[in-house]
Amino acid sequence: MVDRIRLTTLSTESISAVVLMRKSVCTTSLFRTLLLGLFLWGMQSTLLFADGAAEWLMTDLGQPLSKAEIERYEITIFPDGTNLPDGQGAAAQGKVLYQNQCAMCHGKSGIEGPAARLAGSDGWFSFEDPLRVLRIKEYPILLISVGSMWPYATTIFDYIRRAMPHHAPKSLHNDEAYALTAYILYMNDQLEESSTLDKQSILEITMPGKARSVSAKEQITNLVEQP
Repeated sequence: MVDRIRLTTLSTESISAVVLMRKSVCTTSLFRTLLLGLFLWGMQSTLLFADGAAEWLMTDLGQPLSKAEIERYEITIFPDGTNLPDGQGAAAQGKVLYQNQCAMCHGKSGIEGPAARLAGSDGWFSFEDPLRVLRIKEYPILLISVGSMWPYATTIFDYIRRAMPHHAPKSLHNDEAYALTAYILYMNDQLEESSTLDKQSILEITMPGKARSVSAKEQITNLVEQP
């Protein structure tokens, strides 16, 4: 008799639990349905009153830029020479500029740091620069070299004109940017010190890093041109 009462009690509790679970599921489903309805109603209202909503969301912050103003910032130089400006500069001129504007960060020879190393190969050691490993220990950024890693001379020009010198970016004239680029190329045995660099001759420079680089643009072009 006791066992029957226990079974009956367990059965009653189980039934109550099932009922509660069903009520919970129904409540959750109803809540989700209401949320979906509110979302669809909001979407419909947005579509119906899009013009009014757009006008309401306008903040009137900022102002349109003129073509001349945009051109001041549209200065990215591409590997094919796009956006290269007129002008020219010799490595000998760049040497003077370098000592006055750049040596304080990059070192007298472009290898001492503490800023990025401009000349020489990548890596910890070089027979031409046996003390490099000691400088890398103090300034880890000196492990890699602009002259060895960067694939295009146009990128050096772009970076100099855009961001250098560090204390006064965009303060260099085009001729000065060409001269400094020429001097960095001279430090990497890519130019003679008497050589002059301009928007034609800079495209003739083949940087050591190009062989180790991959151009996404070239790969996409090749895929598109494949039959």
